[in-house]
Amino acid sequence: MSIEFESPKPIAQTQFVMKTVAEEMMRSKSRYFDEHEHEIPWDYIEFMHTAMKATGAGSLAPKEKGNGQAGEEKKEKRPPIAYQMLAAQIEMLAWGDVGMYLVTPGGSLGAAAVQAAGSAEQKAKFLARFGGDKPTFAAMCMTEAGAGSDTSAIRTRAVLDEKTREWVLNGEKIFVTGGDKSFTEYEKLGKGYIVVWASIDPSAGRAGMRAFVIEAGTPGVRVTKLEHKLGIRVSDTASIALQDARVPYDHVLGSPTVEKTTAGFKGAMATFDATRPLVSATGLGVARAALEFVKDKLVENGVQIRYGLPRQKMTNIEREVIDMEIMLKSAWLMVLKAVWMAD
Repeated sequence: MSIEFESPKPIAQTQFVMKTVAEEMMRSKSRYFDEHEHEIPWDYIEFMHTAMKATGAGSLAPKEKGNGQAGEEKKEKRPPIAYQMLAAQIEMLAWGDVGMYLVTPGGSLGAAAVQAAGSAEQKAKFLARFGGDKPTFAAMCMTEAGAGSDTSAIRTRAVLDEKTREWVLNGEKIFVTGGDKSFTEYEKLGKGYIVVWASIDPSAGRAGMRAFVIEAGTPGVRVTKLEHKLGIRVSDTASIALQDARVPYDHVLGSPTVEKTTAGFKGAMATFDATRPLVSATGLGVARAALEFVKDKLVENGVQIRYGLPRQKMTNIEREVIDMEIMLKSAWLMVLKAVWMAD
């Protein structure tokens, strides 16, 4: 029995499609959108939404299982490849243009938080909309001015109003990727949401941390700033302020009570666990594009990489290029192992 290193056929097919999108819809327009910061690429967004909806990739809601009735077609059981497929798509789109990839419609980290920490009812409620008629976005709001990676130091508060059974949130979040498109109500977009991490009991530390789904347009929540960045400029990075924002009781992900557990913190970490390999795939798409650019420039200047030579007979440039290729390939194999484990 032989070992194959080729991509499974479904993944190879999606890579071919994504490469066409990257070349025709991203690279041809990426310079324009880099020079027109915060202008929304509607053509790309609407095309990608239509394409994902046609392939069934739009809705993230749990699928109902068949009831086993007679005549129901039995499909061949195959190893799951959903995360591997997604990593391949992301790597190729990031190769095209990482900024435009980040405005691909969908749930992003917001939906990932619901997927990681939400109940079955919450998943059905908050994930189905991404397969609707309009492109829809969701974002995760975790970082604060005084709390970046230290999620247990979050100062945003959520207090339960016992009379109305609503959560009242106050605080400010920064560096929210896609925050504007997720919360601001645009005519061309479906109703998105943001997932805000807040503490229901600061004295409980990590045990008091919870995530709240806040629908677009909720009173008391506003986008206060869009960052001006050196790169990835078509993707908005927002600051969001919450002032007495009222959120329905059942919009808290996980348990609404403070318990002697770190379930809320674990929900945040589960979100990161599910998405970090995909972030790595994004970086590797950019790295591959950069390496290909270097090799093209070397060819233009008459430099050919002589792969068959012993290293001691190569030039420094040849060795450096080959070493970069090795590092890139090794990193990609590590990402593939991570998403394989996730599957």
